[in-house]
Amino acid sequence: MQKIGIIGAGQLGQMLGHAGQPLGIQCVFLDPSDNPPAASAGPVLQYPFDSAEGLARLAGLTDVITYEFENVPVRAIETLSKQTTVHPPAKALEKAQDRLAEKELFRALGIPLPAFRTVDSVSDLNSAIKVLGLPLVLKTRRLGYDGKGQRIVRDDAGIEAAFDELGGDELIAEQWVPFDREVSAIGARNVRGDTVFYPLTENVHENGILSVSRAPVDDDELSAVGNDLLARLFAELDYVGVLALELFVTGDRLLANEFAPRVHNSGHWTIEGANTSQFENHLRAILDMSLGDTGMRGSAGMLNLIGTLPADPRPFQQTPCHLHGYGKRARPGRKLGHVTVVTKDANDRETVLGRLSKCLNN
Repeated sequence: MQKIGIIGAGQLGQMLGHAGQPLGIQCVFLDPSDNPPAASAGPVLQYPFDSAEGLARLAGLTDVITYEFENVPVRAIETLSKQTTVHPPAKALEKAQDRLAEKELFRALGIPLPAFRTVDSVSDLNSAIKVLGLPLVLKTRRLGYDGKGQRIVRDDAGIEAAFDELGGDELIAEQWVPFDREVSAIGARNVRGDTVFYPLTENVHENGILSVSRAPVDDDELSAVGNDLLARLFAELDYVGVLALELFVTGDRLLANEFAPRVHNSGHWTIEGANTSQFENHLRAILDMSLGDTGMRGSAGMLNLIGTLPADPRPFQQTPCHLHGYGKRARPGRKLGHVTVVTKDANDRETVLGRLSKCLNN
């Protein structure tokens, strides 16, 4: 039996662990939390993410190591890479953790993106406003996710407050993009360089947190462009594993927002909606197995369950719905689970998603 070490034992680790079981793969996790979600999918070594002892134990117990979130200390991955095989590479993690490095990577690869300026003072922010205009989005360079670490500056009155709320330095000001919709390109690359791509996915966010995903996006030209941009990242980073690239659609153009060097929330629909899930393909990629077919089984939708689970789960468990609970304690803004809908066409999918949304709001 092959063993994979996973740094982090949240819901993404949980789904990786479950995807490995039919393949005869055991996942071992490293996470300091008490009773994390992935404990249902494999043993958890309870150590801090940067613990030398914990990392050495994980390396000793497994054949290859990966991670399920992008705030893993880069130094820990660099240390592990000297002891064992680690995918994705530390370079990808380093770029994804710093929005400035990420944007400079996009620019170097010719990946279109919104205009931006670095901000380390109120004076810098005022200078950025002169170039980018208002409104603009002010973000921390590090540790931002699910809407955290960012503010929209709409007028002059909000400049100093936004700057102070985000810590006052190491910020990025981004041009406001009046996008038509948000999409994500998701693919996988194995050690030998084989690649597969999932259909482009459309995403809707509420308060900065992904609410609903729908696939496929019925636009062959956009899909081809998204896959090309993803392929550039694969090649530049010598990437192994699943990678997601979040994009804004503006007319017939795609503008890069950010990338995630891991399995991604917008790809959860692939568990039931694709012939091979993103989780299985991530495991296949890092073990240098042949990659699975990414073709769709129908028209797919995914509804995140945020802050609370449905009081009556039955509507979420009936065909064509698939309910996933993560085993987390409820709190506002926390992803507690998701439900996937797979139907024969988009109209049926929208009918079911609409019905489920009503159930959640009642």
